[in-house]
Amino acid sequence: MPWIQIRINATAKTADKVSNMLLGRGAQAVTFMDAQDVPVYEPLPGETPLWGETEVMGLFDAETDPAPTIAFFQQIFGEDVGYKVEQLEDKDWVREWMDHFHPMQFGKRLWICPSWRDVPNPDAVNVMLDPGLAFGTGTHPTTALCLQWLDGLDLAGKTVVDFGCGSGILGIAALKLGAARVIGIDIDPQAIQASHDNAERNGVAGQIELYLPADQPQDVEADVVVANILAGPLRELAPLIAGHGKPGSLMALSGVLESQAPELETIYGQWFDMDPTAVKEEWCRLSGRKHD
Repeated sequence: MPWIQIRINATAKTADKVSNMLLGRGAQAVTFMDAQDVPVYEPLPGETPLWGETEVMGLFDAETDPAPTIAFFQQIFGEDVGYKVEQLEDKDWVREWMDHFHPMQFGKRLWICPSWRDVPNPDAVNVMLDPGLAFGTGTHPTTALCLQWLDGLDLAGKTVVDFGCGSGILGIAALKLGAARVIGIDIDPQAIQASHDNAERNGVAGQIELYLPADQPQDVEADVVVANILAGPLRELAPLIAGHGKPGSLMALSGVLESQAPELETIYGQWFDMDPTAVKEEWCRLSGRKHD
């Protein structure tokens, strides 16, 4: 099958955002490349930082018209955004990416395992994952921080809201760790589908409810709320996100750069007693307990 590749110039701070945007525009796989042309597949936690100048490369079917995608990035980042469109040899690039996604452990109990690989520890809490076109494999520091946080909680019988559920990785992990019910919310219909498919793959489809924002229930009183999105939506949607938790509930926020944390701590401090910030590779996790 022939392919085209769209390269977008990015920085360490924008590379992940560009990656998500390429996936949202229909890319079948995304890789990163540094200034020395050394390819980097989605980096494992703590292993591979993104360089200051990074190219994010999205793989598209050759029938795809690249013009709307280029126009989209010019609208977001300006007319001078660096890009390149090129044809590629016929190769199974999706399989190439899959070969670099390995089982990973988070905390003491939890493993995230690609659905096409063997489980390293059958006695562990294993989440079998195929992210599809949705964000969330566990390899990004923000996802890793949230998974570690969930692994440290007693979730038995709890209700969890996963705001910005993506692939469903956090909500499914919560269910496998003992939660009774998960409500997943995402703006992307592809994410809703990926979450549903992954929930079925893990035998928890009957315990997870998935909604687009317009359809989300308004009367939820969750024991745990987790939102791994970006600082902008976390700021704008703060009353809504905070409102999903009942008094005494626990909350974790990620998708936040360390420099953005103080403002969000102040905002969410209106409703929560905030914990010390957890930091991983410039990204951080905010957490706290809601006022009684």
